[in-house]
Amino acid sequence: MKSTWMLVAGFFFALMGVLVKLASVRFSSPELVFYRSLFGLLTIYAVIVFTTRKWLLPLYTRHAPSHAKRGLTGFFALVMYFYGLAHLPLPTAITLNYTSPLFLAAITAWWLGERHGHGLIAAVLIGFTGVAMLLQPGWGGQDMVPRLVGLTSGVFAALAYLNVRTLGRHDEPEWRIVFYFALVSTLGGAAWMASTGFVMPRLTDMPLLLAMGATATMGQLAMTRAYRLGDTMAVGALAYSTVGFAALYGVIVFGDHLPVVSWAGMLLIVLAGLVSIKSNRKVTGPE
Repeated sequence: MKSTWMLVAGFFFALMGVLVKLASVRFSSPELVFYRSLFGLLTIYAVIVFTTRKWLLPLYTRHAPSHAKRGLTGFFALVMYFYGLAHLPLPTAITLNYTSPLFLAAITAWWLGERHGHGLIAAVLIGFTGVAMLLQPGWGGQDMVPRLVGLTSGVFAALAYLNVRTLGRHDEPEWRIVFYFALVSTLGGAAWMASTGFVMPRLTDMPLLLAMGATATMGQLAMTRAYRLGDTMAVGALAYSTVGFAALYGVIVFGDHLPVVSWAGMLLIVLAGLVSIKSNRKVTGPE
């Protein structure tokens, strides 16, 4: 099932979240954005060279404008997401960012005129309900600007996913898409970090930063393949698996104790994935 590559992406994205949480003790959000992108860029470039045995030729593309759009929308989504993480409680920031599949559904249905089965739309709504139950976000308070920024990160993430699909229709390989996204994000992160200052990494910091970039790259590769080959709505629903994996990592790594409502939310997320796959078969046929 091509859409289920998003489950692989969710696994790696959640693992990256654990690493970001560990690294945030020493580094600021702008620095983490930069290092995530930089080491991700180095990782994907190493994969490209190892796979093709060529240094520059595989990077040539006839679709530079589309790569630029994907890179910029993805970078702004990442910047706004990190801003939300820095200024909001973690559950609220994650919930706002995970509105992206809902925006994706609205954009593809209303803007692009695509028609989706009711099952896929229901799967996205069920998934969002599960995320809300799992994270138990609080909507009170006066942090309106960070909340709006966090919500906008979901919009830009949805636009980035649409650009990924466009590149897929141009038969661009996922590793090239990820490379140019990492390149744009590295350059943007460097400019952001230069304006805010940075802490010089120590040698002991390198394994953590490298692992953060590597897991981000693996997640990007899997996500790109999912959106390039799978059904957009099905992949959007399966994107919620990241939150389920993150909850498990929280229990294993940080000793988090989740209430019953959180486990119920995880079950809804799994249900959303199952419904999306079943509905996708009905709409598009076997993959």
